Amino acid sequence: MKRGIFLFTLVTGIGLVKAQQPLSRPDENRFTKVVLQQKLEEPMQFQILADGKVLYAERKGKLKLYDPVKKKMDVIAEFAVSREYVSKSGQREEGEDGLQGVILHPDYVKNHWIYVFYSAKNASVNRLSRFTWTGGKLNMATEKKMLDVIVQREECCHVGGGMVFDKDKNLLLSTGDNTFSRSSDGFTPIDERPGEAPRDAQKSSGNTNDLRGKILRIHPEPDGSYTIPEGNLFPKGTPKTRPEIYTMGNRNPWRLTVDSKTNWLYWGEVGPDGSNASDLRGPRSYDEFNLAKQAGNYGWPYFNGKEGYRYYNFATKESGAWYDPQRPVNNSPNNTGLNVLPPVIHPLIWYPYAASSEFPEMGSGGRSAVGGPIFHQDDFQGANHVFPAYYEGKWLITDWVRGWILAVTLDKDGNYVSMERFLPNLTLKGPIDMKFGPDGSLYVLEYGNGYFRDNPEAELIKIEYNGGNRKPSVLVSANKTAGAVPLKIQLSSVGTKDADGDALKYDWKISRAGVLKQSSTKENPEIALNSPGIYKATLTVTDPSGAKNSKSLEIIAGNEAPKVKFNFTQGNSSFYFPGNTIRYSVTVTDKEDGSLTNKRILPSAVSVSINYLSEGYDMTVVAQKQNTFDASAQHELAKGLIRKSDCSACHALNTKSLGPSFTQVAFKYKGSNTAQNFLVKKIANGGSGVWGDAMMPPHSTMPSSEISAIVKYILSLGNKQASQKSLPVTGTYVTKVPANATNKGSFIFRAAYKDRGANSAPAQLGEDIIILKNPTIPVNNADLSAELTFNDDHSIATSGKAGAYLLIKNIDLSGLKSLSINPGAETASGNIEVRIGAVDGKLIGTAALSDGNVVSTTIVPTAGRQNLYLVFTQRGLKIKEFTWNNR
Repeated sequence: MKRGIFLFTLVTGIGLVKAQQPLSRPDENRFTKVVLQQKLEEPMQFQILADGKVLYAERKGKLKLYDPVKKKMDVIAEFAVSREYVSKSGQREEGEDGLQGVILHPDYVKNHWIYVFYSAKNASVNRLSRFTWTGGKLNMATEKKMLDVIVQREECCHVGGGMVFDKDKNLLLSTGDNTFSRSSDGFTPIDERPGEAPRDAQKSSGNTNDLRGKILRIHPEPDGSYTIPEGNLFPKGTPKTRPEIYTMGNRNPWRLTVDSKTNWLYWGEVGPDGSNASDLRGPRSYDEFNLAKQAGNYGWPYFNGKEGYRYYNFATKESGAWYDPQRPVNNSPNNTGLNVLPPVIHPLIWYPYAASSEFPEMGSGGRSAVGGPIFHQDDFQGANHVFPAYYEGKWLITDWVRGWILAVTLDKDGNYVSMERFLPNLTLKGPIDMKFGPDGSLYVLEYGNGYFRDNPEAELIKIEYNGGNRKPSVLVSANKTAGAVPLKIQLSSVGTKDADGDALKYDWKISRAGVLKQSSTKENPEIALNSPGIYKATLTVTDPSGAKNSKSLEIIAGNEAPKVKFNFTQGNSSFYFPGNTIRYSVTVTDKEDGSLTNKRILPSAVSVSINYLSEGYDMTVVAQKQNTFDASAQHELAKGLIRKSDCSACHALNTKSLGPSFTQVAFKYKGSNTAQNFLVKKIANGGSGVWGDAMMPPHSTMPSSEISAIVKYILSLGNKQASQKSLPVTGTYVTKVPANATNKGSFIFRAAYKDRGANSAPAQLGEDIIILKNPTIPVNNADLSAELTFNDDHSIATSGKAGAYLLIKNIDLSGLKSLSINPGAETASGNIEVRIGAVDGKLIGTAALSDGNVVSTTIVPTAGRQNLYLVFTQRGLKIKEFTWNNR
């Protein structure tokens, strides 16, 4: 531990060393995610007290307090809040209003003031109030109503609600534009027709005399009132303006943060839903991350990103002039403020649904910019988990949909320099607020993936940094985890390591029903189990400082797992050829149950399935699937694709969220022959109108095979789910690629048998999976290469010298007659040799390349599985892909 502290001082405490040695990015394993509280109910914003307690607001009206010592959450107040609006059709709909935020006064320890921003139940206002809170239940009688933001509740959306105090103890409050924008086709909502004010953001964001679509800056006074600090956008007394306005032209500004060194204001800004630009309307939509060094106009609804819109007449459908960033003009009949607005300030960072050329680290897909804190070590003197100096001055930002945290580097003038992923292996579930606590840890409130509902994954977490001695990481495995007694097991600790390089002590304990049966201090001991039962083998590893970590695995003694084998008696077992017939037979033997051969195991007890999976799946995952008896592999993989995408942000299985439930979609298109292709295009291109005005973002970077698999799964929900009918244990199968599927997928042959258990030991599953891949193999799918260089997208390999090679491991050469090689580009003339077993192994074919044309070579008949080498006989030969032929 002393060593860790000394190194930390050496790097951060001595200016000379810090200046001469660039700071290195800390190892990811120095950070630990700690879950504090789970299953929250629409959490919105939180504050951390000096003693580590966390005060947070839930949209439905509850104010809660988490106690880290008691590890429990208590409700300290419940506000009566408005959460609905009445849509244009007269329907009452869930909206974004509610309890939006809570913040402590900088002098809370002395004055016990907290500030709450909430949507009043019986008035069309979003209200900022001050309360006095000394712990325990909040005394609602202490409320002092400070500021009302008048809103319309005819249409959703955009409330804002972020709050922060600056160095001068001014309170900054963000408000949304309170505008329904989904009827604007993803462009600017400036509908000036009579009765359409809820769809005109010129009434709010572009209105200098309105508090909506702004960041307000006020100075709270002891009597519960407020004064106006110097430096706001409009001096007090300016006609047709509100002096509280610090920034205007905001659409839905989220989590605010103030740099403790510069007093500059930072925030995330949620943008509109348009996917494509239009010469008649304006740019595609962007979310933004913004910086305000002083008061200013950030452009909405006339600008988004760094681009301007054109005036658009919703009555005549005619476009007018482009808006001028130096002199935007608001002539809306819904405007009560100035007509000529301040010049527009462009965002610091902006990004669309698609991948951003300016900021590629942000990825693509759905988006909802949230914001986050600026880190300074000096703010956490004496804290236990303060982040390292590498993050000094960086802005940590997050996105509600995409779930990453990015560390943004700025120069001394606040200009963008670069960004990088913070903890690349961490993906958050609807992060909605993020800030550092007094212990130096980064706290994150996760709303979960779905609008207007209590998401089971909603939680409060913190990310701790450990700059000293780290716990060892432990991996355990065994050569087998089940078998008949006496059962010999080789335990393994391979993969166990210590990030600090410390020597480790190993302690294995093998127990049954909580009773210790054996122990060992070897790294990889062999054990013998002579009595049936379920055992737990636990490895505890300890470093010299006493830091320890453990991991266990379960071993079942007394019942041998069945041996299942899928045998091909006709056809190749590595590749499929469309329309070919495969003859197969399945064998099953089980030490306790018998076998198919002696008829003690009935064929009806064996599950046999053959499925076609489109391209884009991880076949390693398929091959390693366990305990999937009678399950559909396609559906399981589709669910995994949904989990890793942004689909869950707007859709749930059976309940409506921002979009329809998957089940609703399934029943809407039930029986349709065109639904598959229609929905694949819909997801890829995005759009709205089928289920209302909500815009679905495009997913242009998602592989079509993945979209197709998701759609197939969704549509299947409209059918009555029945167990998959098993195929016979001996039979034939024609490898016919399904209609509407690409010919680049794989056929999955699976046989499985679950035994009956024995000797009080539970049943065991045995299975065998054979994957028949497409016979065309891209060069980047080879297992190994030597002396080859690749182009930028890794699609073409070029030999650097004679003897360069590609290795493809363990392929079945049975029945393969020839091999075609596609160079993919102009190539040097020369031979590629096809060899088996070794780079100088048996030669079974030679292909002569020239002029970039596809060439073929006959293959010497070869049976069984082999390691195959494609050997380049000289420098400059190219290859893009190669294809096996069985004719």
